[in-house]
Amino acid sequence: MSSLDAILAGKYPAKAHARRVAGYLQERGHGGSGVIYLEAQKTRLIEDNDEAMPFRQRRFFYYLSGCLLPDSRLTYDIKSDKLTLYIPPIDPDEVIWSGLPLSPAQAQKQYDVDRVLSTTEVNTTLASIASAHNGKAVAFAIADQISDDIKFQNFAETNLSALKAAIELTRIIKDGYEIALLKKANDISAKAHIAAIEASKTATNELEIYGAFIATCIANGCTEQSYHPIVACGENGATLHYQKNNDNLVDSVTKQRKNNVLIDAGGEYRAYCADITRVFPLSGKFAPETRQVYEIVLQMQSECIAELKDGVQWEDIHALAHRIAIKGLLKLGILRGSEDELFEKRVSVAFFPHGLGHYLGMDTHDTGGNPNYDDKDPMFRYLRVRGNLPAGSVITVEPGIYFCRFIIEPFIHSPELKHYIDTEVLERYWRVGGVRIEDNIHITRDGYENLTTAPKAIEEVEKLAL
Repeated sequence: MSSLDAILAGKYPAKAHARRVAGYLQERGHGGSGVIYLEAQKTRLIEDNDEAMPFRQRRFFYYLSGCLLPDSRLTYDIKSDKLTLYIPPIDPDEVIWSGLPLSPAQAQKQYDVDRVLSTTEVNTTLASIASAHNGKAVAFAIADQISDDIKFQNFAETNLSALKAAIELTRIIKDGYEIALLKKANDISAKAHIAAIEASKTATNELEIYGAFIATCIANGCTEQSYHPIVACGENGATLHYQKNNDNLVDSVTKQRKNNVLIDAGGEYRAYCADITRVFPLSGKFAPETRQVYEIVLQMQSECIAELKDGVQWEDIHALAHRIAIKGLLKLGILRGSEDELFEKRVSVAFFPHGLGHYLGMDTHDTGGNPNYDDKDPMFRYLRVRGNLPAGSVITVEPGIYFCRFIIEPFIHSPELKHYIDTEVLERYWRVGGVRIEDNIHITRDGYENLTTAPKAIEEVEKLAL
């Protein structure tokens, strides 16, 4: 058993997470007497159908339970430090179709909780907690995530605003178990990225590459995707969140295979996400223009990652990525002018319009990023993370350079900015589409740990694609 699998053989640290959230609430003046109440996602039927909708566990509930069962609930008595999981009772009619559900005794062994009861016992337990605290306890819950049958009777207050923020901010810092889950998701996703490259050798459509990625994820334990994968060949790669994944790999005009494929995809392992982007050639070798752009983006990523450590200002790293992009595009002749002037005029935003990355965890765009989408500065408007990165956080580093006509043409037609872009040189690069390289980085006290193992060196990628 590997060291990673040995860690994951243990229980998800739900009790430690409950204590951290409670500690956060207490630090914000909410006192030491109260109960945290959370509900799992409910089973829901597809509209006009008797089949259940695809299930995705509520992340707030999972963080304090480690439980993926639908229709479950939990309480955490802050003062007594008792975490209780409530699972649905046996429904004889459902057993006919689905078999026996997890029993309370089995759940007690599986989850890091103090006791397991039936969901029919939630109100009795809440009343007992309120009584034990002489009516002075506060019930912390999340608005619009409370079933109609739940009664917070005899509590001094029901606070529906503090808990959600407490969990969101607590989730920024990952513990060792969470890092292991993210590593596992990354390792499986790396296998799937390699399988996608292998599939591309004989594929005629993006769908075949897409299918190879998902099949490999499922076969290795990532039964869900972190998000809808992006498989974009040729100029489709210029669309940041391309979703069709069904274009032919052969150009309808030239009858030649398109230059390259951008694949942005990651598997989800036990509710934790990988988010990886790679670009590879369809001919076994990168076209000269694609290789030139790839080298710039790889430099953007490697130099930005090298600067990461506890407390670094994320806006500074994002600005560094733009400065490297400017140098590279100047060298190619696509841009002209001085580096400082191009930076101040935000010309590089035409080619790198999105933020450098985002927090990663149970959600692809994880909580706590504090974005400011009203920022008037186009270079920083779409940053999903603002401020200093703390040790223990996990962030994606995903610079890119894109040749999207819709984004670039306003710059070309601007009286103020058009002389900064050489349109004759640019003409050679439209077929590149876009190049983005994305890794998942664990911030440590003195530096960083790269959780992503998917190949990205040009020689390695070309060797796989041949």
